Amino acid sequence: MSILALERLEVRHGLLSAVRDLDLELAEGETLALVGANGAGKSSLLRTIAGAHRPASGKVIYEGRDISRVSGHKRVPMGIALVPEGRRLFPSLTVEENLLVAGRNGRQGPWNVDAVIDAFPMLRERRRSRAQNLSGGEQQATAIGRALMTNPRLLLLDEVSLGLAPVAVEDVYRSLRQVIAGGTTVILVEQDLARALDVATRVVCMLEGRAVLAAAAKDVTREIVTDAYFGTPQAGGARP
Repeated sequence: MSILALERLEVRHGLLSAVRDLDLELAEGETLALVGANGAGKSSLLRTIAGAHRPASGKVIYEGRDISRVSGHKRVPMGIALVPEGRRLFPSLTVEENLLVAGRNGRQGPWNVDAVIDAFPMLRERRRSRAQNLSGGEQQATAIGRALMTNPRLLLLDEVSLGLAPVAVEDVYRSLRQVIAGGTTVILVEQDLARALDVATRVVCMLEGRAVLAAAAKDVTREIVTDAYFGTPQAGGARP
């Protein structure tokens, strides 16, 4: 069953087309890795799905309903949650307070503060620490946990490993695998191609706002994705 469908989606920033004529479907329980160079349109696409940016044309269809004009704050209780690049926590609030704030606007479901702490054990000793005093990995874990507190059906993750030390990336991804195993549908923007291919069921590579490669993760190699990433003519794999 399709949980999300994008139909001829066009996203603009002024005169700049960030996403161009994009068609995409996402099945429930699927993990989609969205890869591409800086400026390819990945973050703009996530923000549009989350309702933080309105499309210039085309449709965002969620659970069979056209939500293209539904505001972002109304999409959260519908089950869509975005972890933005840069995390954007409330710096003066503690980990627990950041989580509780998010939980007020979400759906009913299994995720609560204790469940988040269990999924991200690195936060157990930092539960009452202010977000501004956390390490990068702890901040990212808190940001993902904050999104989970809304009990999303669709979790959008923008640049999970950006700026993190390798050990922090490993810790965050270890916990993220548990979230994915629980059945949450995920769209993941990730510069670390190996990480993206490791957790994804499907990969889409974007180039200048268009999807230039769409395939099951198990059917592509790093070389195929890299060729599509840089727009190399011999790029193989399935095409959207």
